Amino acid sequence: MKIKLLFTALLAISFANTFAQVGKSTWGKTNYDDAPWVKNVSRPNEITEGLQNRHLSVWSSHGKYYDANKGGWKWQRPILFCTTEDLYTQTIVLPYLIPMLENAGAIVFTPRERNWQKNEIIVDNDSRIDYKEESMKKKWATTSTKGFALHYGSYNDGENPFTAGTARQVKARKRNSKLSSVVYQPTIPETGRYAVYVSYQTQKKSVDAAEYIVFHKGQETHFRVNQRMGGGTWVYLGTFDFDKGNSINNSVVLTNHSSRRGIVTTDAVRFGSGMGNIVRGGTISGVPRFLEGARYSTQWAGAPWSVVSKSNGSNDYNDDINCRSLMTNWLAGGSCYLPDKKDGKKVPIELTLAIHSDAGVKADDSFVGTLGICTTQSGDNTLGDGLSRKVSKTFAEQLVANVKKDLDNAFHMNWTTRSIWDRNYSETRLPEVPSAILETLSHQNFPDIKLGQDPNFKFTLARSVYKTILKYEANMHGKTYTVQPLAPQNFKIEYVSSKKVRLQWRPTSDTSEPSANPTSYNVYVAMGTRGFDNGVNVSNPYFEIDLLPGVVYNFKITACNRGGESFPTATLSALYNEGAKQTILIINGFHRLSSPAVVNTSTEQGFDLEADPGLSYGPVAGWTGRQANFNKAMMGKEGPNALGYGGEELVGKIIAGNDFNYVKDHAEALRYAGKYNVVSCDSKAVEYNEVNLTKYAMIDLLLGNEKDDGHSLYYYKAFKPALCQQLSKYLNAHGKLFVSGSYLASDMQAVDEQEWLRNNLKISFDGANYDNYNSVVSGMGMSFDVYRTINEQHYGAYTPDNILPADNAFSTLTYADGRTAAVAYKGTDNSVFTLSFPFECIKDAATRNSIMKGIVTFLMKK
Repeated sequence: MKIKLLFTALLAISFANTFAQVGKSTWGKTNYDDAPWVKNVSRPNEITEGLQNRHLSVWSSHGKYYDANKGGWKWQRPILFCTTEDLYTQTIVLPYLIPMLENAGAIVFTPRERNWQKNEIIVDNDSRIDYKEESMKKKWATTSTKGFALHYGSYNDGENPFTAGTARQVKARKRNSKLSSVVYQPTIPETGRYAVYVSYQTQKKSVDAAEYIVFHKGQETHFRVNQRMGGGTWVYLGTFDFDKGNSINNSVVLTNHSSRRGIVTTDAVRFGSGMGNIVRGGTISGVPRFLEGARYSTQWAGAPWSVVSKSNGSNDYNDDINCRSLMTNWLAGGSCYLPDKKDGKKVPIELTLAIHSDAGVKADDSFVGTLGICTTQSGDNTLGDGLSRKVSKTFAEQLVANVKKDLDNAFHMNWTTRSIWDRNYSETRLPEVPSAILETLSHQNFPDIKLGQDPNFKFTLARSVYKTILKYEANMHGKTYTVQPLAPQNFKIEYVSSKKVRLQWRPTSDTSEPSANPTSYNVYVAMGTRGFDNGVNVSNPYFEIDLLPGVVYNFKITACNRGGESFPTATLSALYNEGAKQTILIINGFHRLSSPAVVNTSTEQGFDLEADPGLSYGPVAGWTGRQANFNKAMMGKEGPNALGYGGEELVGKIIAGNDFNYVKDHAEALRYAGKYNVVSCDSKAVEYNEVNLTKYAMIDLLLGNEKDDGHSLYYYKAFKPALCQQLSKYLNAHGKLFVSGSYLASDMQAVDEQEWLRNNLKISFDGANYDNYNSVVSGMGMSFDVYRTINEQHYGAYTPDNILPADNAFSTLTYADGRTAAVAYKGTDNSVFTLSFPFECIKDAATRNSIMKGIVTFLMKK
């Protein structure tokens, strides 16, 4: 018996020693459950089984850097197929992956600049410009530690802006009266979306819930920031719409209100991203900060020199790779996940992920595909708090396997996965928490990037990565999880009484994720020129609201569950006019998201931005320029002779895509057209026969750049058969129709489709209008400009249709070359006005209003 006990004891000691060597396989009892770094307390939905209170570090690869050997700024990867890895990976991480993680409740840090905004405005206590303190019961004073200070012009390498100034502090106050506050009221140079970053100093008695209020376009969003961590750097709150100018309606306010005693500190507030301002070799990069490598963003964020430049200024390329991980460790040091790193900022970051697009070319037109990278052999093979490095391999394996599964399921393909590399890479060796690199695809291999530039591919890829992180984190902490839902569909608005409208929609099922079913919805409202509010959460798929007269209301819907919130629907609008006898329905038929035009023959390959630049999900800063070399015989070459080589004329431009908010432009124009009520719906609701068209005096069908382009992963078409059928019924019942879109005729090439156009719209197709660089349209007593090319303000009507009148119809507008751009028809049974470019592409709002009034008058006049 004694021998058996001794053997058991020895075995236990041996197991304990082995366990100590390999480390833990999960976080176990290690879990951060105190106040998060940042919390949006205006969020209307509660997240309990998502990534709430999980702090993550996620970044896109590379960026422009200074090459000391060649004496200039350069990209880290070659320009091919209109992009470079330095730009491309951002187009997955910024519009898709990070929002999905944040919609699940995560607090996401990224060492590269995340805001596609070239303007930057900093309001600082040291300059006192646009900065105002108000002291009530408690007085503001200067802190004992240094703070941020801004000076004009560029910054020298190694210059730390967070050690050049001062910060302010005040005692917290529990009562919600006689509060002291600071107002940061910037002068915004142009209307747009600006990230808001705050800074403060972490003190011994700092509060864990400092109250920040962001005022944006007449709305306000409240945040609680845990100032016990993360002091002395930029802390991201969110990205908001701000109006041009200086107004209290576009500002940030910090109060000293707190549920606990302590100190509230404040320093500077930053709006936007700005241009690169770090001098290297006597020059600055000349590009926006969001295109630079992380090395320069970390300096701007106040990181120590040892984090910014491990090479001590001798190698920016290596510094850029290393600082992403070192910045994460610096922030996480001293937290429960890195308890032994005492000189950190105590932010409980527990996972890192780097998104890359690896190089490689396949001559047989097959995929290079996805690769995962991790490092399990380094030091004592453990991470922070004794966690085994093998957990990183598990993470990498799950990322790769799930990407294949989700892409195959979504697009019925056989996506390629390469392997899991367990190798010595800086981005997986240096982080002291679980980490992985995901090489999503090869940006140099056209079959990969042809799919990779389709926004629906990016969404599906990002959703797969988000789901893997969600499930991985749940397993690491022994928690249950729920996958956030997909956006609702078939959104429609209709009147239910004289001034009350009902919003209605349908949930979207995710057959691959049973837990992703929605249990509630957020309804967001924007009135007139104000921005969207913070939403109201409702349990049913409908919502009713009374409208004030003469004000355009804009609405969007998201689906929610315990795991988080979906992306929003397209924006729909409604208008109530006192005394109105008739209602006009706007139908949104513009859903298309696509890569640029694809060239793929036996001799040529690439993207033709001149033929069609495609449509991103909202604005995107991922293009370098137009492709010049399409010769497949040059595959694998370098420089100007390489297949895919092109220019850099689009570098730094934030190109407009499909914003899914064009119904409001039509509704605003209809507000000037007469005494009519206005509602709107998605075209899919019409196709599913969920809207009774016959009760509307007029229909405004918005088709934008909708078309079947032949290469998009999802099927788009201007006039689908179900929509044609419903419109025919409407017109046969004395309907009045205004329709606009770039490809409404060319997208109907079959004989029966051409016949439908002639019988219903009274038009025929007359070829494409290639005069994109002469954007003037004339007629109806005026001449005006239309967005026709790549630009930063609005998507362009690239090469729209020429049309000809049929039967008794007549031309009303012409392009610059004299070809017909609009046709009107007035019949005894119905009336139709067809515009062969999108109405919302008319640049001037007053012109849009005038033209809409003319169209409505023509159609409605008996």
